[in-house]
Amino acid sequence: MNKPSPAKGSPAQRGYAMPAEWSPHQATWISWPHKRESWPGKFEPVEPIMVRFVAAVTAHEFVRINVLDADHEKHVGALLEGHANPANVRFHRFPTNDAWCRDHGAIFVTREGARGPEGLALDFRFNAWGGKYPPFDLDDAIPPQMAEALGVACESIDMVLEGGSIEVNGAGALMTTEQCLLHPNRNPSMTRAAIEARLRDCLGIDQVIWLGDGIVGDDTDGHVDDLTRFVAEDVVVTVVERDRSDENHEALAENRERLGTVRLADGRPLTVHEMQMPAPVVYKGDRLPASYANFYIGNRSVVMPAFGGPADEAARRVLETCFPGREIVAIDCTDLVLGLGTFHCLTQQVPVFNRHG
Repeated sequence: MNKPSPAKGSPAQRGYAMPAEWSPHQATWISWPHKRESWPGKFEPVEPIMVRFVAAVTAHEFVRINVLDADHEKHVGALLEGHANPANVRFHRFPTNDAWCRDHGAIFVTREGARGPEGLALDFRFNAWGGKYPPFDLDDAIPPQMAEALGVACESIDMVLEGGSIEVNGAGALMTTEQCLLHPNRNPSMTRAAIEARLRDCLGIDQVIWLGDGIVGDDTDGHVDDLTRFVAEDVVVTVVERDRSDENHEALAENRERLGTVRLADGRPLTVHEMQMPAPVVYKGDRLPASYANFYIGNRSVVMPAFGGPADEAARRVLETCFPGREIVAIDCTDLVLGLGTFHCLTQQVPVFNRHG
């Protein structure tokens, strides 16, 4: 297994930066769902939804799938047969505690080299969203295994950070939330300034845009990928709740107001596209974090969570406007969101880079 690279200055000092999600991928990486407790009493619908997702993505790009062991690989392979493009699927027997690859997977940064893009896998610490769901040791061990499979160096970062808590535009700006990154259950010894400095050093960004609180039902303490997403350097989509009696209205209105005041480093304001939140999705009295912002941007498609309501089509049209060159694939996630996340939470993109970056 790859060992952490020797210190030679921060990744940013060495020219690395995190590409935007819409930049070309060499692969999409997922950890196949297996923890039934994450979908209590409703695990059976989860795997067919994942099959639809993998079928949509493998039509255009490679998908790498973490599985528990040989038996699990055989099981998932049988599910995918006749749906996914088999030439674009590779299994890795990297056992996980749960399925949320966005948060436990490696975060990749790249730089231009003499022979094209060079890559580096960053291994931030993972503590299951503030220690909420032990054990999480297998999840925390995933990034070096991903790096080894890709033949790329892996660097350990002494900071708790989940991929769903950050959003970059590939041009120097990063967006996150105060509720998550400033929460004492992640990095209690780090100030806001220290967190910003670490993000700059590791991800090659020069601006941190802070939003406030996340949506109701989000057990991650307000991940930004349920709120607001970059779709171009100076363009975002953000979810809003126009019903003033809805418990999400106030926080989303405050975040929308913040976005209106943002100026990028070169002075450009953000163009903001609004998506009305879906009708509340409730299971056994608990509101679930159903959000159209949790879409995944593939090379030639955008896979959007749908929830079977009238707001689905309006959200799909917003994404069509933002991604004219990509097919918008809407998949019903009413059952999947019982696990408290959907497609963006379940994925991690691997940008294009040379094997030995």
